[in-house]
Amino acid sequence: MKINEYLLADPGTAPVPPNNSSQYRVTSGEFFYDFCFLKQLRLETLRAQRSKSTLSIILLTLDKETDAESINMNEILGVVREKTRDTDISGFVNHKSLCVLLPDTDETGAKEICAKLVNETSQFSITTSSYPDHIFESLAKNGCVRPDAFPFELWDSGDAPDASSFKFLLKRGVDIVGSIIGILAFMPVMLITALAIKATSPGPVIFSQTRLGKQGTPFTFYKFRSMHVNMDNQIHREYVQDFINGNHAKTNQGDAEKPLYKIKSDPRITRVGKFIRKTSIDELPQFFNVLKGDMSLVGPRPPLPYEAEKYQAWHLRRILEMKPGITGLWQVEGRSKTEWNDSVRLDIRYIQNWSLLFDLKILLRTVKEVLRCRGAM
Repeated sequence: MKINEYLLADPGTAPVPPNNSSQYRVTSGEFFYDFCFLKQLRLETLRAQRSKSTLSIILLTLDKETDAESINMNEILGVVREKTRDTDISGFVNHKSLCVLLPDTDETGAKEICAKLVNETSQFSITTSSYPDHIFESLAKNGCVRPDAFPFELWDSGDAPDASSFKFLLKRGVDIVGSIIGILAFMPVMLITALAIKATSPGPVIFSQTRLGKQGTPFTFYKFRSMHVNMDNQIHREYVQDFINGNHAKTNQGDAEKPLYKIKSDPRITRVGKFIRKTSIDELPQFFNVLKGDMSLVGPRPPLPYEAEKYQAWHLRRILEMKPGITGLWQVEGRSKTEWNDSVRLDIRYIQNWSLLFDLKILLRTVKEVLRCRGAM
């Protein structure tokens, strides 16, 4: 059976996909989930990233005042198919929503197709969005990815909900236990560090900063302050832009054999700051981020909003699919010797292959790297 036969089947009556993959169609409470459609959405998103093309979607949601039982959703979907192109992909999101994927279509093209649907689908509210255009617009205007930058979650793992939830539940449990142990174990070090910072330079002990978490959600990120207060971040902004653009002549502070992608002799850093950066002590307050649930012990690096604005479409995967981590595959395999695109590939490789055992291996390697002070400044 072809994929469209699953995408277009009436909610709740679709046949079970081949190979006993019953996970694709699940009814949970009042919501009907079409995992085959979500999987296709994910594939189209990846295709858009790799081809640097635009993917638009149209989401049709039944108005709250309309009784869902009085509407034949299968007939509505048939009308949608007649008004859209053969290359467009349509399917059910739940028992009140339909979605149309528009490959290689920008916002203007999506609105033209919407105009054809308005009269035939008057009982529905229609939302359009374009990937990745609306995400980058949201980053530029708001410093984060607004929930309405894309009408619904794009980055579904493709797993059955029970299996996926159980894996992430276990990961969250390890994060809670690990962060509590980390806070208790390093409390003496953190107290000494706080006293040293307070005694040697004016300003707060903790430096808080807005970073982007999973799906571009902003959160307050904690570190021990390693810089003088009220310093201009223009140095870092310019460096980040050159780094992401691959301008190695400006960003490589080492040489061809031993590259170092880090700002050397940064005038903003205090004497104590140099030491706590070198030893990674400045990262210890992030255990509180993990305990709060903003971060994980292991995951991609959390970017600054002005950093994410400079991303290419495929770079977005590192902030959209997983919680950021205190450490990650980039930190143990690349760190400051790795150019930008390779560091993103390491984060994506982690996202694709993560497991609790993989997390444990990265945590053990992190201890080794911290003790060696490799790549830290």
